[in-house]
Amino acid sequence: MERQGLGGGSCLAFRTRGEEETRRLASRLAGLLRPGDVLLLVGELGTGKTSFIRGLAEGLGVEGRVVSPTFTLLREYRGRLPLHHLDAYRLEGAPDLFDLGVDELLGGDGVVAVEWGDRVRDFFPGGYLEVDLSYGEGDEERLVCLVPRGGTWEERLRDLEKDVNGK
Repeated sequence: MERQGLGGGSCLAFRTRGEEETRRLASRLAGLLRPGDVLLLVGELGTGKTSFIRGLAEGLGVEGRVVSPTFTLLREYRGRLPLHHLDAYRLEGAPDLFDLGVDELLGGDGVVAVEWGDRVRDFFPGGYLEVDLSYGEGDEERLVCLVPRGGTWEERLRDLEKDVNGK
């Protein structure tokens, strides 16, 4: 895992080499999560959104297999904090989230992580962390850009940067 640096203060970027490194990065981030946090994952098909959420789950102490909720839309896992894993790919927009009861999860005791978060971004006007995953060089490399969108995310990303750098 290689840190790329803060892009003008708006993005903490990492280059991971393989699914395992992507999961390790997410697991480290999980140590900074708090009740009520929202993460919106953005990226093309196959860039590692589900792998990133698996790493979050590992870091939160979730036991058992974490799978993409593509057809069920929402899965919940128990760990240090409850993890509510949502796949917005099949949703037509933010109003569909009300039908799923996601509004009742916001501000609760768990973490909401949304794959295809760009499709429902308007539903989350408060602070959230955008996790932008894209292809790097070769089949395994991924670029992971963590973008703070309000709240205390910028401060926590600085803590993550220190953790990854060993400082």
